[in-house]
Amino acid sequence: MTTGATTRASRGASRSDAAERAAASLPHAGGSAARPLLCTIWSAPAPPTLTGAQWEQFIAHARRSRLIARLAEHFRAQGWLDAVPLGPATALRNALKEARRQHDETVWEVARLRDALLRIPGPIVLLKGAAYVLAGLPPHRGRLFGDIDLMVDRADLRDAEGALFAAGWIATRLDPYDERYYRDWMHELPPMEHVERRTHIDVHHTITPPTSRYAVDSALLLRELAPLAGQPRLFVLCPADMVLHSASHLLQEGDFGAGLRDLLDFRDLLEHFGRDPAFWPALAARARQLGLSGPLDYMCRLSQSLLDAAPLPESFRTELLKQAPPGPGRRLTLRLLSIVLVGGGPAGPALGEPLARWLLYVRSHWIRMPWYRILPHLARKAWFRARSRWAVAEPPTAEGQG
Repeated sequence: MTTGATTRASRGASRSDAAERAAASLPHAGGSAARPLLCTIWSAPAPPTLTGAQWEQFIAHARRSRLIARLAEHFRAQGWLDAVPLGPATALRNALKEARRQHDETVWEVARLRDALLRIPGPIVLLKGAAYVLAGLPPHRGRLFGDIDLMVDRADLRDAEGALFAAGWIATRLDPYDERYYRDWMHELPPMEHVERRTHIDVHHTITPPTSRYAVDSALLLRELAPLAGQPRLFVLCPADMVLHSASHLLQEGDFGAGLRDLLDFRDLLEHFGRDPAFWPALAARARQLGLSGPLDYMCRLSQSLLDAAPLPESFRTELLKQAPPGPGRRLTLRLLSIVLVGGGPAGPALGEPLARWLLYVRSHWIRMPWYRILPHLARKAWFRARSRWAVAEPPTAEGQG
């Protein structure tokens, strides 16, 4: 067991009934309310004792949160799988097989991407799930993801898109507005799909939108890359940048369906890299340099309140507090995030969760774009959603029947 895991287990031993108590709990709402089992299980000292109905709710909550395979890996590593009833144990073992299959396919697909980008002069940087898998970092355990994220130097972006097109990756067909949205305002190209294998990739040129209040200069990232052992021309972000990317990605997303999974990724990265004492001052300094102290502060607080993350070094906490966002806004944002990240718990959406999700959705766009762009952008999206609902509700015409 790793140092971080040992620490969490020792903390969990002091509340041995937490797993059972949380099985039927309501979601955490930023205060002292109990958390669902999917939050407390990672530090629990023993497998939960659940009824058949509670197991069904627990597994369903893990699926909704995209944590079913991560949960299965945790049960396997703790030696708990044999104590699980047949039905949920089968679901967990199937999730393990799916994750391992996807990881093997990711390694193979990344090799094809490297071959396709052979003539691109700059580095090929893997991000998020693919980076965790290829680098063997803790968040890769049971990590399921729908696409491969990579980053290239912005100067290489046009050539990279052409090379990928020649190798069979085609950009999603978009209307002119959405095309401009990606190419002028976002930090990535429109999503691409391989014409034969149907694999999906997102090609980035930095980790946050250029229009964002947290805009990050990609040149700073490219100077500090970490090479992947045995993988020529493939890189990942340096440890501090990987943690900061994890933090900024979650807080700028409008969809929190995988939010708890992303928070668990963040906690695992922080505890893995944090075993080196030199990491903490480097992380604080890098957050200040990249302008990402706010997202880092939010994620550190959430990982401790929701996932029982290991305590932060006192000097790091002091430095982070100096850079933290103002108090009232921070408290409201933390409360909203606490509601949506637990995904409503086993019983489904909690009271106030739809409103919290909507407020965070608006906030994510407010962060990503200036007001004079965000207002018409959100109005346009609302119009298209309404038009889609009307089209579904409208009865078929005579020409359409038959």
